[in-house]
Amino acid sequence: MEQVILFAPLVGAIIGGFGWKVIGEKGALLLTTGLLFLAALLSWIVFLTFDGATQHIEILRYISSGSLDTSWAIRLDRLTTIMLIVVTTVSSLVHLYSWGYMAHDENWTHDEPYKARFFAYLSLFTFAMLMLVTADNLVQMFFGWEGVGLASYLLIGFYYKKPSANAAAIKAFVVNRVGDFGFMLGIATLFFLTDSINFDTIFTHAPALAKTNVTFLWSQWNAADLVGVLLFVGASGKSAQLFLHTWLPDAMEGPTPVSALIHAATMVTAGVFLVCRMSPIYEFAPAAKELVLIIGATTAFFAATVGLVQNDIKRVIAYSTCSQLGYMFAAAGSGVYSVAMFHLLTHAFFKALLFLCAGSVITAMHHEQDMRNYGNLRKKIPFTFWMMVVGTLAITGVGIPFSKELFGIPIGFAGFDSKDAIIEASYAAGSMYGFWMLVIAAVFTAFYSWRLIFMTFYGPEKGDHHKHEHAHESPMVMLIPLGVLGLGAAFSGMVGYNYFFGNEHMLGQFFSLGEHGAPGTGAIYMGATNHVIETAHHLPEWVGVSAFIAMLLGFGVAWVMYIARPDLPARMAAANRPLYLFLLNKWYFDEIYDAILVKPAVALGRFLWKKGDGEVIDGTINGVSMGIVPWFTRLTARAQSGYLFHYAFAMVIGIGVLMTWMTLTGGAH
Repeated sequence: MEQVILFAPLVGAIIGGFGWKVIGEKGALLLTTGLLFLAALLSWIVFLTFDGATQHIEILRYISSGSLDTSWAIRLDRLTTIMLIVVTTVSSLVHLYSWGYMAHDENWTHDEPYKARFFAYLSLFTFAMLMLVTADNLVQMFFGWEGVGLASYLLIGFYYKKPSANAAAIKAFVVNRVGDFGFMLGIATLFFLTDSINFDTIFTHAPALAKTNVTFLWSQWNAADLVGVLLFVGASGKSAQLFLHTWLPDAMEGPTPVSALIHAATMVTAGVFLVCRMSPIYEFAPAAKELVLIIGATTAFFAATVGLVQNDIKRVIAYSTCSQLGYMFAAAGSGVYSVAMFHLLTHAFFKALLFLCAGSVITAMHHEQDMRNYGNLRKKIPFTFWMMVVGTLAITGVGIPFSKELFGIPIGFAGFDSKDAIIEASYAAGSMYGFWMLVIAAVFTAFYSWRLIFMTFYGPEKGDHHKHEHAHESPMVMLIPLGVLGLGAAFSGMVGYNYFFGNEHMLGQFFSLGEHGAPGTGAIYMGATNHVIETAHHLPEWVGVSAFIAMLLGFGVAWVMYIARPDLPARMAAANRPLYLFLLNKWYFDEIYDAILVKPAVALGRFLWKKGDGEVIDGTINGVSMGIVPWFTRLTARAQSGYLFHYAFAMVIGIGVLMTWMTLTGGAH
């Protein structure tokens, strides 16, 4: 069953991509979508029937070289089963949604087989992600890691006729290579220290790594901390954390279903999964874990501030993704890896829902993405409106305060359970910086989320009247995925709360934690001194309601500025022009990188091209060779006359030269 889950998307990608002429374009769509739904069904069966015991399902021998001996195998534990349902469920719904969204894509002519290619790319992406999450060793994980990078490049640059799409695809590819280099160094360091890249062996060496020092960059490092930092660099690239985040908003150049697939449940959560998978290392690397917490909380704050002023509907949701990923890393850095996975799960539902709802809005408005040209659409596309409200209620964390004391679980939408758990955990971990950054980010999240709702669905019609006049609800094939994801956004938090955060007994059974057993014996590892979850359940009441108050504050300000006083945003932007431009230009990260990295690299390349290749190689080396080589060629050609007496004369001359040389050198003696 597990092999079918893994290879079904690959079969669909190969046959749908290369064999569409045989089975037809519609046949390719049916095949790829059908296989994804099969994989999703089997994933849910595996998830619901899994007993918690880690399994190793070998597929074939992978690499055997010296002490490096590893197989391609499926590691089946609770982390794997969670990721299986997340990846296959969202991917299958995106496949179905794409039937309607890509039906009449205006970027292609009708004789181009763009749909077969698009669905093949989606399936290839899903296979690579499944390779990553089922990996039983770091080399196999890196194979899936790079496969996801390749597939994302193809999907972001799907509209290859658009220069902006090509630039965004290249940017994503290059920025991710920076993070991947850190990941490679982390893998190499682990192999150097443990003589293995298999997870079980590495985890058993984790306590020893904490007592080992290594030299790196001319300084002494604790081995566990060094590995943790290097792996986090790789995770930051994939999961768009601060400093390596710049590719994520530009990835909006791809079709909207791609945005939902990449930004909701798959590629961007790979880094979070990596940190949680390597929890035995991070439990013995306190400095690296603190770095994860600080960068995660800072990313949540940074991305939330940028989302306040964006006008492209997809970019608002993209920065929201970046911010929510920061929450997940903050949870992992606090030592509550189960809560990081909890938010990963709930985020997959409500973020995929928000992106697909945005696609429905864009389709209704004839591919208009600027929210300043929307307004009053709730009556035109009512189902999309209500589903987007559900997604907004989930991401902002709407629920009933103190309901946990009454019902045993917090009653509310998905984010109310998972995001609030992260905020409480950061306080319990003793990080006041992380706590306040996350609370402030929660205020901003509520503001920009409701700002999107109010600008899109309320107020007077703005922009092209013709587009408003002909706006209509999306076809059923696009609305069904919205309904399914809406159920997940509404109920997944309440269903999963006790398993991921609430009840320690259920948490221990769910992740096979045991009584703080040896590293690697469960899906995640929490050291004997890690009592963050227990502490989080005994916090002051004001900490527990802080996220709810933040949500109310963000909603209230958004209502005042975009419903009660719609003139305020323009006036405030004009009065605080430098701050507005600072946020609108994303803290000028792109401009800074362009000045200190891109332009010097381009200048160096131009110098090597003009001076090195042009003047030195072409002007000198090639110039000399183009003079000497033809001269010898012509001389040799003359010797090949075709006359027998010429060849006989040459032989006589050669014998004379040989005899003279032997006589002069004493060879005749």
